[in-house]
This record gives sequence, C-alpha cells and structure tokens, in this order.
Amino acid sequence: MTNIEERILLVRGHRVLLDADLAAIYGVATKRLNEQVKRNPSRFPSDFVFRLAAVEVSQMNRSQFATGSQKHRDPNSRPFAFTEHGAIMAANVLNSRRAVEASVFVVRAFVGLRHALTANHHLARKLVELERRVGGHDGAIRELVAAIRRLAEPPPAPPGRRIGFHRDSEGS
Repeated sequence: MTNIEERILLVRGHRVLLDADLAAIYGVATKRLNEQVKRNPSRFPSDFVFRLAAVEVSQMNRSQFATGSQKHRDPNSRPFAFTEHGAIMAANVLNSRRAVEASVFVVRAFVGLRHALTANHHLARKLVELERRVGGHDGAIRELVAAIRRLAEPPPAPPGRRIGFHRDSEGS
C-alpha cells in the first residue's frame, strides 16, 4: 500500500482514485465496489464519486499516467472516480476489516498530497515575493554600483603651478 499516492490522479480539479485502484487497495472486486456505490446513492453525492466521461477515459488511456487497472475494462463501462471523502465512504459501505484498515492509508495519502501541495504553494508564493522585492531593487542596485565606481575613480589632479613660460591674458 505504499504506492497509493502514485495512484491518485487529478481529474476535473479533484484528486481521485479510480474504482479499480480503490477496489484493489480495499481487497474487493471492482464490480463489488461499484455495486455498493449504485446501491447506496445517498452516501455517494457527486463531490464524493463521479463517473469519468468517455473523453476522460480515452485521454487517460493515452496518457503516461494511465493505470493498469483500465486495460481489461469493458469499453462501455466508464470507471468511477472517488474523491477522498468517497474513498472513506466506500470503506464504510464495503464493511470489511481490510477496507476499514486500508481507508486509513488512503486518507493519509490524500492528506500527504495536500500537505505537499500546500508546501509547494507556500514556496511558490515566497519566490514571487522575492522576485518582486529584487525586481524593485534593480534600479537601486544599479545606482549603488555606479556610485561605488565613481568612488573608485582616481580623484582629479589638484591645480598646481604651471611649468614653463606663460603669457598673462591681461597683456602685461
């Protein structure tokens, strides 16, 4: 069960587990899991579980993230996608010891992904803030470098006594 996080997909903006993957984790047949979803519609609102559209299934089968669970599925039967809450509810309706134990791992996987995304979002925000700060200081840094260069130039020679014969400009 260590690869649960690898099975979680992003579909329609939700992190989901496909029915075949969830059934394998819970140790039941996909058919049995789907039967329970159909028998208990009030426990599975659309924000808990939804059927993939045919386009989503075809994209998933062509994608590099396609799971092996879809290889032998009847093409007319589109998979269910379970959100975190749907996966927990599925464990409750399956009512098997393994499903209840595995649901803890599933919830931890979803929570772990959420924490990772939050950390990445926080890091991305800090980088934008840093870019904004540094970007605003570019002009000030250039001025500072120019001032340092001016200070590093040798001072102009003081006016000294002129050497040689000089004619006064007054005509004397």
